[in-house]
Amino acid sequence: MNPKTDFFFDEASQWQKEFEKLRTIALGTELIEDLKWGCPCYTYEGKNIFLIHGFKEYCALLFFKGALMKDPDHILIQQSENVQAARQIRFTDVQQIIDLEKVIRNYMFEAVKIEESGVKVEMKKTKEFEMVEEFQNILENDLILKEAFENLTPGRQRAYLLYFSSAKQSKTREARIEKCIPQIISGKGLND
Repeated sequence: MNPKTDFFFDEASQWQKEFEKLRTIALGTELIEDLKWGCPCYTYEGKNIFLIHGFKEYCALLFFKGALMKDPDHILIQQSENVQAARQIRFTDVQQIIDLEKVIRNYMFEAVKIEESGVKVEMKKTKEFEMVEEFQNILENDLILKEAFENLTPGRQRAYLLYFSSAKQSKTREARIEKCIPQIISGKGLND
């Protein structure tokens, strides 16, 4: 147990019993409990294996390299089409966790074996992400913006591309692009 994570378990207004049960299972793996992104994160030799987190509709274990895991019980969930590596096991009550305790433990140990093997998730390159036509047209006509965008880190470029492409209407995409141009030119990411 890491006292830095106690607040997460003690002050949870929702999923408290579920969090406690997941913590008990996680601590049985002898992984190191740490606090990352405001959540209990379990590590092996300094590498993140999984974390416990909660949402309005469910709580979950998130496996950082879940895309590489076998899933014989078909319980791993990709949060969205843009999540490449991580996978979740979601829970809506403590009884589900109790019923799946052996399976959860097996998944935890498999995640450690994957980390030990050194295998990496093959991530899509930034150029493989969709660039909406509206942004492409602006870049073709604004060399300063184009250079500034190309100078951003790949992660910042992806964030903008995903943000622009998630709008369904062209008008919304154009508004998002216009709003972000000053940030891009100043070298900042979407959430900086």
